[in-house]
Amino acid sequence: MNNEWMKVFIAAFFEIFWVIGLKHAHDFWTWVGTIVAIFVSFYLMIMAGRKLPVGTVYAVFVGLGTAGTVFSEIVFFGEPFVLGKVLLILVLLTGVVGLKLVTPDKTQEGGES
Repeated sequence: MNNEWMKVFIAAFFEIFWVIGLKHAHDFWTWVGTIVAIFVSFYLMIMAGRKLPVGTVYAVFVGLGTAGTVFSEIVFFGEPFVLGKVLLILVLLTGVVGLKLVTPDKTQEGGES
């Protein structure tokens, strides 16, 4: 895995934090943490999108973020475990892994705007 894909995975990790922060932020510092997570997440996704196919980057970013958020809500915040929801998240992750596997690792030069 190259550095550009690592940026996508780190961006998705930060996405989990800011999505949870949107629901659970309650004071100045938790909102600051949420805003920092948004900035880091989108910055890394945009940087990866300059070298990798944008559609695949976005699909992997959102898929991993969604799965991570659902699992975090279940594990840390007492969201009820619903087998159907978990199975559908696993189907989503299968699609994300499939997209990653069929996308070549060599980076493409993005167009200059």
